[in-house]
Amino acid sequence: MTDIATRVWSHRWKIDPIVRSLIDTDFYKLLMCQSIFRNKPDTIVTFSLINRATDIRLAELIDEGELREQLDHIRSLSLSRGESTFLRGNTFYGKRQMFRADFMEWFEGLTLPPYTLEKRDGQYELTFEGRWPEVMLWEIPALAVLMELRSRAVLNKLGKFELQVLYARAMTKLWEKIERLQAYPDISIADFGTRRRHSFLWQDWCVQAMIEGLGNRFTGTSNCLIAQRREVEAIGTNAHELPMVYAALADTDEEIASAPYRVLADWHEEHDGNLRIILPDTYGSRQFLANAPDWLAGWTGVRIDSGDPAEGAETAISWWRERGEDPREKRIIFSDGLDVDTIIDLHERFSGKTRVSFGWGTLLTNDFRGLAPDNGLAPFSLVCKAVSADGRPTVKLSDNPNKATGPADEIARYRRIFGVGQQSAQPVYV
Repeated sequence: MTDIATRVWSHRWKIDPIVRSLIDTDFYKLLMCQSIFRNKPDTIVTFSLINRATDIRLAELIDEGELREQLDHIRSLSLSRGESTFLRGNTFYGKRQMFRADFMEWFEGLTLPPYTLEKRDGQYELTFEGRWPEVMLWEIPALAVLMELRSRAVLNKLGKFELQVLYARAMTKLWEKIERLQAYPDISIADFGTRRRHSFLWQDWCVQAMIEGLGNRFTGTSNCLIAQRREVEAIGTNAHELPMVYAALADTDEEIASAPYRVLADWHEEHDGNLRIILPDTYGSRQFLANAPDWLAGWTGVRIDSGDPAEGAETAISWWRERGEDPREKRIIFSDGLDVDTIIDLHERFSGKTRVSFGWGTLLTNDFRGLAPDNGLAPFSLVCKAVSADGRPTVKLSDNPNKATGPADEIARYRRIFGVGQQSAQPVYV
């Protein structure tokens, strides 16, 4: 097993670049990329970094030259033969050849498009613009680079033995969480922690710990490279990016209102009825479900990614019942800001009512809270969102108004279009 503390002490990033591969990304990005490659390949989209934790002034912590070096390294990457074989020949979700030949030929020749980097008021303004299938693949590696460079800035101040003790404590902290989860033999958990991980080596260690500690209760990882290396399932479906861009491209209020459902119609066609998990909260879950066509009630499940998770689950269960579906045959995937206490509480509350799964993210792969001086390694909320499509602004409302993105006037317009009423604001920690 890798001695992470010694590798960090060596400070040799040529051995340990932050992003090692184009498949060092979340599986859902590749699934969405194939759909976009087929349906909207020429749409021009801009992605932008958004640091919700404005007190963490990244441009004062992270050297610009080092940041550019890491980003330029990512632009030098291409698929290896082994990675291509893994994507072309593996079975994902029980389906052989999930990725079509035309998409794989395109992906094998891909170089990520250029980026724009500026400093303003102690923060980095990092943007990516280009054809949607190309530029979307910047999101996850860009976040991973910023998060790990911030970690390295803190770790560089520690001595060799301080690093050994830091990682020993972090390992103990995670293992104690795993021991608590071992008491629940029917729990189902996957790693969703790529985008805001402490580092690649640490995420890989966390996955190995989950494999040993939970056995088949650990269902896989969102990270394609780690899934390949550790021979576990690659986990993921789709994200808010799809309805955000589809809605931005719409010409009328009516077309905006129908955009989330057009996304899922395209998704259904792309995947031949597989991967049928609904992410309803882009423009408010209650409104999405209330206006959803009947055929969506037949889908496999719902992912809860904002707002009060228990309230979101109850809403989904009621919706299934109203549409004549048995919630016990459906799946709810919780994936917002989870830690072990929340996981256990939700598991106990909803087991038996529905099939419950968890996508455990930042507090699996980046829980160094209280372990570094001045709590300098505590995770924070950093996102990279699609902010425009063909020159039109994108909007996300969420079930938590603190997660809303887009120009204020457009947010107000979308709230009116989707009939979003009073919402309960929730703190955004990660």
